[in-house]
Amino acid sequence: MSTLVRLLRLSRPRFWLYLAGPVLVGLSFGADALTDLVAPLSLALVAYFLLPANVFLYGVNDVFDADVDRANPKKDEKEVRYRGDVWTLVAVVASLALGVALVAWAPAAARPWLVGFFVLGAAYSAPPLRLKTRPPLDSLSNGLYILPGAAAYAALTGTAPPLAALAGGWLWTMAMHTYSAVPDVEPDRRAGIETLATVLGRDRALAYCAACWLLSAAAFALLDPRAGLLLLVYPALVAVVELRDVDVDRAYWWYPGVNAVVGAVFTVAGLWGVVGA
Repeated sequence: MSTLVRLLRLSRPRFWLYLAGPVLVGLSFGADALTDLVAPLSLALVAYFLLPANVFLYGVNDVFDADVDRANPKKDEKEVRYRGDVWTLVAVVASLALGVALVAWAPAAARPWLVGFFVLGAAYSAPPLRLKTRPPLDSLSNGLYILPGAAAYAALTGTAPPLAALAGGWLWTMAMHTYSAVPDVEPDRRAGIETLATVLGRDRALAYCAACWLLSAAAFALLDPRAGLLLLVYPALVAVVELRDVDVDRAYWWYPGVNAVVGAVFTVAGLWGVVGA
């Protein structure tokens, strides 16, 4: 049981919706009828990106960050450290195998997005690229989080999502990634690891996040002004953190809840279109 608990904690349950959420949004906007949402492939996409994909993504990260994580206090409370246990490796390989099966099952229009997720997910943490240590590629590569949503949309429609949605989503992930790296600035600097956050420093990193989130809101506003207005909550939160002098380490843990609410609004908006149709 302790092994199962460790694997679940490794998968970052607080962040499960960071991958499954985009799938739900993609399905809700790609569906023509409610039956599309409960089709076997749709359910498989949700199930895979809810848990196995997180085991793969964060497992690869923890395996190749083992040395760095020794000095990261976040691993003492919110997460777990990889200590060389074989079950973590087994779980990561099994999750990847399930992902390969999902790629084979998915229609051709969805496969490039799924393959992109696995390639970027591995390249982010694993050598030789290890994009997480190559700013600004560490930020840019985090567009991998929207690729499951693009795959879900393409699986139902046979076409790519609108360019504005892809651009807005990619910018959103770039900001979210750098924001999440701000609490790790000091541990990363002590370990000699460069990220965009360590290069910019706290204040300029937060300004970068606010700028990316503003551009994301502008991109989504091209699709629907209401979507753009909704996404303004993110730069507004950055302003609140600065003006109220809130510790970023504390504010960072607000975002799973904020993201879940924003994602739910997007999903309901998509479903409303399906029901109305």
